[in-house]
Amino acid sequence: MRKAFDAVFDVPDGYLNTASIGIPPAEAVREVSEAVQRWGSGRSGPGDFDEHVATARDAFARLVGVSPDRVAIGASASQVIGLVAASVPDGARVLVARGDFTSVLFPFAAQADRGVTVTEVELDEIGDHAPEFDVVAVSAVQSMDGRIADFEALELAKREHGTRVLFDVTQAAGWMPLRLDWADWVAAAGYKWLMAPRGSAWLAVHPDAPRPVPHSANWYAAEDPWDATYGLPLRLAGDARGLDLSPVWLAQVGAAASMTWLACRDLAEIAAHCTGLADGFRAELGLPPAGSAIVSLARPDAVAKLTEAGIACAGRGGRTRVSFHLYNTAEDVERAVRALL
Repeated sequence: MRKAFDAVFDVPDGYLNTASIGIPPAEAVREVSEAVQRWGSGRSGPGDFDEHVATARDAFARLVGVSPDRVAIGASASQVIGLVAASVPDGARVLVARGDFTSVLFPFAAQADRGVTVTEVELDEIGDHAPEFDVVAVSAVQSMDGRIADFEALELAKREHGTRVLFDVTQAAGWMPLRLDWADWVAAAGYKWLMAPRGSAWLAVHPDAPRPVPHSANWYAAEDPWDATYGLPLRLAGDARGLDLSPVWLAQVGAAASMTWLACRDLAEIAAHCTGLADGFRAELGLPPAGSAIVSLARPDAVAKLTEAGIACAGRGGRTRVSFHLYNTAEDVERAVRALL
């Protein structure tokens, strides 16, 4: 067990793989376990989870800097991004980062039969080209190597040229302070840095952005879900809740526990901790600082060396990826460095 930022985590030594799966606080594990026990003994009812859904929605809103009425719930990043992609106009021109995670790219590429075109450029060129496109869809932090998008350039493109901006913050929210109330759409899955169970995701929609068509319209997206379980007419909520997917209950229990705790922490302090460890690791290997919690090494053999030393990591794009979250320590850095030198 480790104590970090006033919470306890049952995270093993050398766990440097949050970019694949985040480890929840022990309190979140307890709450999910108790929910499973209630379910297993027939003591759960559908309405019992509404509070968890609302709590997680509020926490996500705080973590990305928007109000809760802007936030819809979903089950995966691609599912909520797909709502946006399926709703852009026919013939829309979409700009993406070359090599971005496919949950950002595929939903837009799947719209080709409507004349939607998707153009790839290098991440550091997106700000320059954004004014030429209708929509920019990009990960705030790249999954493969931890590079960070140019937020200022994209905000400028939106303000001065009307370019719509979608961020996937799956690899950013939870360690990076975010204030994205200006972005048109902000999507995230919860099972990485937000330390929530898989099956939890959110989409924040700007009030002035084109509202996605509710292709997954269902009873839970109604103004009053419990009065909308049967029959027409369509009666969806007037705010972003009208895009809600019926919740994955146990995932929302864990999300509410992990993210409420996280949203009350000092994200600047967490970012300094995570990037400090990551840049310290980079320095030990003779690499310059990058200011990201994710480190990518051009050493495919490093996965085997780190794994043999008991370090949890990942291979991505022919490279080795390690990632540092709030529960990691300087000892984790030292252990990984020893394995590689």
